[in-house]
Amino acid sequence: MPETTPDTTRDSVAALLTSLPERICDVIKPWSECSPERPALMDTSGTWTYLQLAVAVSDTKNWLLNAGVRPGDRVMIVCENCRAFVAILLALAEIDAWPVLVNARLSARELDGIRDHCGARRVIYTTSVSVQAREHAKRHGAAIQDAAGLGPIAVGPLNERVEPEPVDAKAEQRVAALLYTSGTTGLPKGVMLTHRNLLFVAAVSAKIRSLSPEDRLYGVLPMSHAVGLSIVMLGSLLSGATLYLAPRFDPVATLATLERERLTVVLGAPSMFSLFADYAKLKGVKTLAFPSLRIISSSGAPLQPALKAQVESLFGMTLYNGYGVTECSPNISQAVVGERRTDTSVGRILAGVEVQLVGPDQKPVPDGEVGELWVRGPNVMKGYYRAPEETAEAISPEGWFNTRDLARLENGYLFIVGRSKELIVRFGENVYPAEVEAVLNAHPAVLRSAVIGRTVEGTQGGEEVIAYVQLKSSAPTSESDLAQYAAQHLAPYKRPSHILLVASMPLTPTGKIVKAELAKLAPVADTR
Repeated sequence: MPETTPDTTRDSVAALLTSLPERICDVIKPWSECSPERPALMDTSGTWTYLQLAVAVSDTKNWLLNAGVRPGDRVMIVCENCRAFVAILLALAEIDAWPVLVNARLSARELDGIRDHCGARRVIYTTSVSVQAREHAKRHGAAIQDAAGLGPIAVGPLNERVEPEPVDAKAEQRVAALLYTSGTTGLPKGVMLTHRNLLFVAAVSAKIRSLSPEDRLYGVLPMSHAVGLSIVMLGSLLSGATLYLAPRFDPVATLATLERERLTVVLGAPSMFSLFADYAKLKGVKTLAFPSLRIISSSGAPLQPALKAQVESLFGMTLYNGYGVTECSPNISQAVVGERRTDTSVGRILAGVEVQLVGPDQKPVPDGEVGELWVRGPNVMKGYYRAPEETAEAISPEGWFNTRDLARLENGYLFIVGRSKELIVRFGENVYPAEVEAVLNAHPAVLRSAVIGRTVEGTQGGEEVIAYVQLKSSAPTSESDLAQYAAQHLAPYKRPSHILLVASMPLTPTGKIVKAELAKLAPVADTR
């Protein structure tokens, strides 16, 4: 049976949905009127109050209209976090254009593919905070201008060959952001997230963390991705809090900001917290004390138990965890604030969201057993852009979205086991890569690992387990040492057939390993 919102919360979820603004651009209006002088956004170039942010959005809207942007147009923003990005995003929402959010650190091939697929009317580049954005702008022949008081911004030529998309009659159902998936399992797809999708997750996440105007959040997660966009940026502005924007993570600068600005909430990727731990070890620091800090939370990639324990010891507080996918705006589950767990649970299902776990026979599996995770709720995307067949494959007629992740539920807590496409069948037994990776990552010399399956022709074993391992620079070890370690902690059929040491892993901007690229790093040896 589907796991649903308890009866006691359905009324509150309905009330929350009714209270949401129609569009993401509306989140700042109440605060610009009742708390106009409250700081809304801060970055290295300065501060905007809520009133100044509202004025900047209005001026940017007029500039975009004069630049030929129409309702339904796709406008690509090649960006890193800064105040100008937020103003452009909210101004596009005011126009009912579609912001296409692209991390400036993507390669030229990836970025150009997205631009061509979405049919961008204009491309805008946040050149003041991003070397990569400047390089893309130069490559595209974009002109740098100081528009609407945003500082140096590069603007590409007008594409007059594209037509606008129809504007939905219901404002909350219009596309608020077009995000392209990282492509870890194939070609990137354009995920159409509506205003309702993003604001629902922003509001629920903010409620879980009890965000208020007194909070000061650190905005280092890329806002070209769903977590940074909905949970960090929109969750902060919806709550009247102050958001400190950083285009990229630097442990020294982050620690200085934490102390100087008395930040209360820090959301980051596991790779960020790993760098915190490495920096502290390098400096001989055992504890980090920030009296104002009340929440640290990890998202964007799997959080390994060893890293979680290390960070919790360093900060003296719980490192919370959550789970989501871009198509769900992105959160599906979130750890309960105030509750400390030592296992790998990604928390409870968000209020207002339903999930069901389905077995190979397409029937629900019992509690505690592994099944494919399906999700239904206000967080589920509108669909994939210009891909009706893929949308139909992903979302059932009843509104259930197939995450293609394998998971289990235990007493209401969700555990992610792995990707259904990554499941390895060896000697008739299921091997979940995440389980093998967790063991390898617990080795003190391992920075990160990734496990994939490879078909073995002419054998009865089906597939073999291949492990790619990146070591910490200060802790060398060998493949044979790792193999012995794995043998101590894994059943024989789960043990890697081959372990390959690599200098670095191909990562997405949010720290996920791109497994499709692993086979290109180096050939797998014939012996362990």
